[in-house]
Amino acid sequence: MEKKSGEFETALARLDAIVKQLETEDVSLDQSVELFKEGKDLARRCEALLKDAQTKIEAAGNGAAAAENN
Repeated sequence: MEKKSGEFETALARLDAIVKQLETEDVSLDQSVELFKEGKDLARRCEALLKDAQTKIEAAGNGAAAAENN
């Protein structure tokens, strides 16, 4: 899946909106289930994006350390 600029922030904002909607609005059971499913998908996507960012940061750190040793 191609990553778009701001994808993490967009997903996180939508996840926050879902939580607020479930906490403050009177939603039907069916709607609650759909919102929960969407939220789980968004949480998984955010986690994947964070792991990817961590991998890139670690790789950059390893590259800098290797350059210092040469």
